Amino acid sequence: MVSLKPSKQRRLLHTLPLHQRKKLLIAKVSDEIASQYGIKRIRVRKGDTVRVMRGSHNGKEGKVTEINTRTGRLAIEGITRKKADGTPVYLWIHASKVMITKLDLSDPRRREKLEKSKK
Repeated sequence: MVSLKPSKQRRLLHTLPLHQRKKLLIAKVSDEIASQYGIKRIRVRKGDTVRVMRGSHNGKEGKVTEINTRTGRLAIEGITRKKADGTPVYLWIHASKVMITKLDLSDPRRREKLEKSKK
């Protein structure tokens, strides 16, 4: 960010192109994953298991069910609230406030990239 004005910072975030928006979805990885693959942080994907590190849901763990690239927030299984009519709704948590505890390695490209970083 270049400007200190909050309005310009918000505008910059809202007008980011997709290739820069992926930086909003980067989260820290657990110590086991860090030692296994030699990485400190990685982009969160649907299917990863994460632990919330900040806020009122601190310590809760669940699988990522949805990702909002527009805001950089995640919907996590088990972290919901009830609407007035009783239906559950996901609470969206920012990707920087979670830690990845288990990676979803079903994608061969992601697996290949992690193996490459292991060296």
